[in-house]
Amino acid sequence: MSLRLRCADAARTARVGEYLAQVRPGDAALRVLYLRGDLGAGKTTFAAGFLRGLGVTGPVRSPSYALMEIHPAGDLTALHIDLYRLHSPEETETLGLRDWARPGCIWLIEWPERGAGHLPPPDLLLDFKAGEAAHEIALQAGTQAPYVSASHTERAAQEWLDRLADLPP
Repeated sequence: MSLRLRCADAARTARVGEYLAQVRPGDAALRVLYLRGDLGAGKTTFAAGFLRGLGVTGPVRSPSYALMEIHPAGDLTALHIDLYRLHSPEETETLGLRDWARPGCIWLIEWPERGAGHLPPPDLLLDFKAGEAAHEIALQAGTQAPYVSASHTERAAQEWLDRLADLPP
């Protein structure tokens, strides 16, 4: 199943992120979201909303220059990762991501294609597109992506996506 959402403004994009965080699966498994789209399409705005939905109260900065920001969120740790400045996928090794590939962590990865072959498969794949009147977010369970094994947490990812049907306006 996939879902398309129309966001008329940045506030709506942030609310989608916040809601998605609030309806995430209740287990402690590592969760990975790929955020794909052009510059200015809403990826960072969505991530900031998602982090707020997890309960992050401190400043939420774009990790464009640091490449990764770590946010404690109660029992969880959220990593906001921006791979835009990488020149090769192998550079992900220098970020120490393996240390965070464990239960209780949620990864929000902007520009995941720049880390191809060096990242865990996504639970959810989000494609952001900027439009003149509104932005669009297309969401799908990561197991529907052609390069992801169908055995990867398919049920939890699909249930997470299904919960978006109740997204408030």
